[in-house]
Amino acid sequence: MERLAERLVSWASILDEQTRRQAVTTASMPFIFPHLALMPDAHLGKGATVGSVIPTEGAIIPAAVGVDIGCGMIAVRTQWTRGELRGPLGGLREAIEKVIPLSAGHYNTQVHAACTRQRITELENTDGIDSVLQIKPAWYLELGTLGGGNHFIEICADEQDRVWAFLHSGSRGIGNKLASKHIKIARALNRQWCISLPDPELADLAEGTPEFAGYIRDLRWAQKFALLNREEMMSRVLECLAGFMGAPAESREVINCHHNYTEREKHFGRQVWVSRKGAIDARDGVRGLIPGSMGTRSYIVTGKGNRVALCSSPHGAGRACSRSAARRMFSMDQLEAAMQGIEWRRTSAFLDEIPGAYKPIDTIMDDAKDLVSVDHELRQLINVKGD
Repeated sequence: MERLAERLVSWASILDEQTRRQAVTTASMPFIFPHLALMPDAHLGKGATVGSVIPTEGAIIPAAVGVDIGCGMIAVRTQWTRGELRGPLGGLREAIEKVIPLSAGHYNTQVHAACTRQRITELENTDGIDSVLQIKPAWYLELGTLGGGNHFIEICADEQDRVWAFLHSGSRGIGNKLASKHIKIARALNRQWCISLPDPELADLAEGTPEFAGYIRDLRWAQKFALLNREEMMSRVLECLAGFMGAPAESREVINCHHNYTEREKHFGRQVWVSRKGAIDARDGVRGLIPGSMGTRSYIVTGKGNRVALCSSPHGAGRACSRSAARRMFSMDQLEAAMQGIEWRRTSAFLDEIPGAYKPIDTIMDDAKDLVSVDHELRQLINVKGD
């Protein structure tokens, strides 16, 4: 832990100057209390630093939460062991790729199954659906879709060779549209109030206003959508795994957690809005997920409830360079080498996701040793991504 400014505390041993400046700027906003906590995976983001925990009193910064509201991960431990996964794993990967729409802008063409309809009904009965219908009447076709970028689906094995299904995604296009609407509202209100900001992305909504209430309503709907989106995809992955194994899949352990979200919490004696942008809930005893980069290890963890870290921990490895820089720096031969022993779709579209474009996961986990304890270490057997 290192105190970088009056209201900024960092756990990142790898931190570039541009990211540090961005975090200092966010921490200087007058409604931050008690301080901004920077996680080990911190890197430059839009609106606020990815890998930051932003506690605010009487206001929320919509752009700091970001456009992928509710983005997070789900992991399920099955009854099988690695040795029982017999036969070419390419068939299982292809089955998953067929049943779950991948990449940005790719959605379902129809409702997948009865359990999908149940999740849609649950969201239809959740406050905020009116806003959603105004933006995209066919929003339900996005439920059970992955997206692109660093979103993934993986079949992994832990240190005891037990097989896990693991995936990472959020609220997709509908969450993006809801977030973008409220970011524009916040900017317009700050201009109307003649508020001078160090960065336009830090425009806030004041608690007690209709605009704030509208944002919280839509935020909570999108967070619920993201949670159910991961559940929907996981049910399809387990169906594929069951088909490959010839027997129903059992869910022995299940963890589903956000890492891009806002909740009302009490810290240092005061009620605040905690926006975790690339960070997970690490209260004492709470289980969470910290994936490495494509081709490296991921972790099932339990929170230690570190008060100074606002009971939070990192959400992954964190980028070490931009996507464009990664494409200049690395080759397909290097990506092939990094993915050796893993079943994956070989394409240069994934070059910007190469492990070398991320911080070393070993460093991240060492930096986080006061924040979480490790329950399981996962290694990928199959990796599925969108272009």
